[in-house]
Amino acid sequence: MAIDFTGATEESIVSTSMISGDESEGSLRPKTLGEYVGQEKAKTNLSIYIEAAKKRGEPLDHVLLHGPPGLGKTTLASIIANEMGVKMHITSGPAIEKPGDLAALLTNLDQNDILFVDEIHRLNRAVEEILYPAMEDYCLDIIMGKGPSASSIRLDLKKFTLIGATTRSGQLTAPLRDRFGVIERLELYTVDELRRIIERSAGILGIRIEPAGAMELASRSRGTPRIANRLLRRVRDFAQVLADGVITSEVADDALTRLEIDRVGLDSVDRRMLRSIIDNYSGGPVGLETLAATINEETVTLEDVYEPYLLQQGFITRTPRGRCVTRRAYEHLGLEYLGQQKLDV
Repeated sequence: MAIDFTGATEESIVSTSMISGDESEGSLRPKTLGEYVGQEKAKTNLSIYIEAAKKRGEPLDHVLLHGPPGLGKTTLASIIANEMGVKMHITSGPAIEKPGDLAALLTNLDQNDILFVDEIHRLNRAVEEILYPAMEDYCLDIIMGKGPSASSIRLDLKKFTLIGATTRSGQLTAPLRDRFGVIERLELYTVDELRRIIERSAGILGIRIEPAGAMELASRSRGTPRIANRLLRRVRDFAQVLADGVITSEVADDALTRLEIDRVGLDSVDRRMLRSIIDNYSGGPVGLETLAATINEETVTLEDVYEPYLLQQGFITRTPRGRCVTRRAYEHLGLEYLGQQKLDV
């Protein structure tokens, strides 16, 4: 019986955002800084801040974690809560619609608890202004009534730590950013760090994997643990059905080739982007909206999912007039580099 594993899905397997099928990601998350792989600078600094706060018996200063999606900001926040021995309350910027929503969250916090706000750059401005005195003075200023009879009431809050996570730190307002005492940027992971993450996840999930197989997966995971764990689960399916259940280098290569993920982690949409710029626009420049219309993809998808990795790997560049491909993109696609001259391919 022939089994066809090919075919595109609506949700890209190389997306750094959460997609259906990622529900088990929580079980793979480390619980302590010692288990957390990578981000050595952030880990070292946070371990010192946590130890100092515990010795003083104070809450940790407010923390801002920023960087590309899928690198472990939520995981790191939960680790901070575990290391501090306190509870973590989780919400997101878009979920806090009114100042009253934020007031309800803050008044329910116990002493030294952590409030984790994902996508904090998307906070409503009115909500954000309520947050300022809460972060600085641990109090809430609430307006009662309207018009001339309105009065202000100040509610004292228990001391807490706000941990904000964002993929777009540049969109944070200066007053909010300045109120974070600890600011850490998470970087893309190295291939060796991803290999260690994959081997750890395989052990938790009971997947048999050879070191060479883990390295093959790591090299195609776009520097992102979320993608690495997702590929591990998909390649496990191929290994169970088409092989003997062990993920070897050959099994991983065959499975990822069927998933149209090449040796540097580019998928079919990445290659269509590059090929379209070359074939239709002589290597660029081309505007993002024009490019999205050409390959029939959403502009926000190209900008948030595909473009960051292509930029980081040096396949495209941004110019004031639009996106251009580089010599490396031509070489990767097996095309002759002719500068900005139109290729007849």
